[in-house]
Amino acid sequence: MKLKLAIPKGSLQDTTFALFAKAGFEITLSSSRSYFPYINDSEIELILLRAQEIGRYVTEGIVDAGITGRDWLIETDCAVEEIAELIYAKQGMRPVRWVLAVPNDSPYKTAADLNGKRIATEVVNISKKYFASKNVSVDVEYSWGATEVKAPTLVDAIVEITETGSSLRANNLRIIDTVLESTTRFIANKKSAADAWKRSKIEQISLLLRSALLAESKVGIKMNVQRDKLDAVVKLLPSLTNPTVSPLVDGRWCAVETIIDEQMVRTLIQTLKAAGAEGIVEYPLNKVVP
Repeated sequence: MKLKLAIPKGSLQDTTFALFAKAGFEITLSSSRSYFPYINDSEIELILLRAQEIGRYVTEGIVDAGITGRDWLIETDCAVEEIAELIYAKQGMRPVRWVLAVPNDSPYKTAADLNGKRIATEVVNISKKYFASKNVSVDVEYSWGATEVKAPTLVDAIVEITETGSSLRANNLRIIDTVLESTTRFIANKKSAADAWKRSKIEQISLLLRSALLAESKVGIKMNVQRDKLDAVVKLLPSLTNPTVSPLVDGRWCAVETIIDEQMVRTLIQTLKAAGAEGIVEYPLNKVVP
């Protein structure tokens, strides 16, 4: 038996491949034009699809499970089971936003100012619902790409996806509102999720992916500490549970090990050193199982 799994082709492809690799799944393509990657798990059959399509194919049971954005699930009104939220994007481990943007020199300041105007976007349904919620009447048209260059020549405003806003700024656009915030989701067909074998495989993949993502923001740290300074050092250490303390051959010393947020390291190491920790070692993590 195999689990048919769709992963996104395009902007999320490389990041998804890297995440799977960290989770222990090696994915390779025979060529850049191939849509059927090899994965080093004989129980998984992969197919590359556009993120916009994955929800529909999962809903219809053509594939058992897939990875796509919450935005496309909403846009296409898919009936799937959400297995896990996987917070990663093309440029980092964070949500993306669909934003309402206008040219820098535009007089429009709010969505209400666009009443009766024309909007270009790839997410027509999401945009229509957004403006309807604000009782603003607009003409929303589908954009086949290069949406940023269409305002103000072709349309008055756009609804476009962004992580950092750099592309919008490069095209002399400014954001006036956030229409939707979206994260990547691991989804399953409802019938597939009800099948015992497929459910077990889906849960296995989900756990490994979530563990790999959790490890992205954390590091391991270990050090040697004299016993009379142990309490002072341990009090400085945040931990998922409690730090591990092990006696060394020299009974006057202990080895202390824990997991912390990576961004804390640059300030914590100096503090630990001052409290008496020695031989401090920081190391990367592959997975942190929640």
